[in-house]
Amino acid sequence: MRVLTALLLLLLLAHGGAEARREGRGRRERTRGRRKANTVKRFTASCKEYTEGGEKFLDCQDRRLTAVLLGWPEDIEHLLLARNRIQALQDNTFSHFRNLRSLDLQQNEISLIEEGAFSGLSKLTTLLLQHNQLQVLTEAMLIPMPGLTYLRLHDNPWKCGCQLDSLVRFLQVPSNRYMGTYAKCVEPTGQRGQKLKTLDAKFLCSDRMEVQHILPQPPGIQKQPDATSLCHTYVFPKPLLDCKGRELKTIPTDIPASIVKMDLSFNSITQLMPKEFVAVKDLKLLNLSSNGLERIDTAAFAGLLYLRELDLSNNSLHYFNYGVLEDLYYLRMLSLGGNPWICDYNIHYLIYWLKHHPAVDYTGLVCSEPEEFRGWPVENYVKTYNAECPKDKQLGQQMGTGTTSQELIAETDEEPNLLPSPLRKKPDKFEIFRLS
Repeated sequence: MRVLTALLLLLLLAHGGAEARREGRGRRERTRGRRKANTVKRFTASCKEYTEGGEKFLDCQDRRLTAVLLGWPEDIEHLLLARNRIQALQDNTFSHFRNLRSLDLQQNEISLIEEGAFSGLSKLTTLLLQHNQLQVLTEAMLIPMPGLTYLRLHDNPWKCGCQLDSLVRFLQVPSNRYMGTYAKCVEPTGQRGQKLKTLDAKFLCSDRMEVQHILPQPPGIQKQPDATSLCHTYVFPKPLLDCKGRELKTIPTDIPASIVKMDLSFNSITQLMPKEFVAVKDLKLLNLSSNGLERIDTAAFAGLLYLRELDLSNNSLHYFNYGVLEDLYYLRMLSLGGNPWICDYNIHYLIYWLKHHPAVDYTGLVCSEPEEFRGWPVENYVKTYNAECPKDKQLGQQMGTGTTSQELIAETDEEPNLLPSPLRKKPDKFEIFRLS
């Protein structure tokens, strides 16, 4: 009996120990899981600090931030806060960033900026506030930034009333030509679409502004879409105009001249007209992929002397008109895949141009039609085309001689008496050369 009792006690103790071990292991796994979750969360909220060209950047874009956080390095020169969820800027938000030269706050939800929000930014030269929800901004808010040169304010619902008077007058000072260039009124209705730079400031605080939106307005002329209202502009690290997937049917107007990279992919641009990019002479990268592009005018790329990368992939191009690429002296990369290239005589210009520009790295140039050449590299087709003139031997056999078409020797067998006297001489030989 005692032996049985001892065995039962041992079994109970063993079972209890196993349960305790399992519970401990479960606690450890739950703790490890919480730690892992915290690590992911910290990684999501973290920013990337780097140096480029000897200048310090802090990249906090796309971090779902609602405010400027504590603990960020204070010696940075460029702070990138685009595409977050910041709704308001309170006094002294950036006062500890004394070396800041550029501040990118575009594509947030900012609707309120307190008067002292930019205090301490005496070295700031570039402030990007486009694509937010701002209705009012005063000159007093900009006073702490005496070196400010570039100010972007477009794509905000500006309410052009008395509260905007000081800002409008500030923007219209001749020395502030790079400030608020594309910002437009949304209210009142009578001033909708009018640029702040050209608005008559003396009427902002008068009753005339209130009356104008009641009067019927004549139908306006439909204009081409402008780049500033439809696309996103990034200044750092390189000036970029992002118009990807904006349902554009034409190249937008008012493209800032400083743009170096332009993304127009995934739109519905089917044709490029002459001199579409003449205003952006410093452009180095142009992406026109996935547009259904069918035709490119000979002068479409005029002025793009410094373009280095051109992406025309996934369009509906069959060939290039003669002269399309002549202005692209420094092109180094050309993407042509996903186009239904037709391998006939019209395709020869493109191969000719590439042959004389060996530094260009091109991809995707494959025949789509005719069927017998489908899948062939276009350059192979062109070689075949040049080699497929009438076969020399076949031509010689048809003529009953052993000569070739490259050098055909024939004799004139005319009757001597039938020729004029100056031409009466022995039969001459002549050579016939094939011209490709």
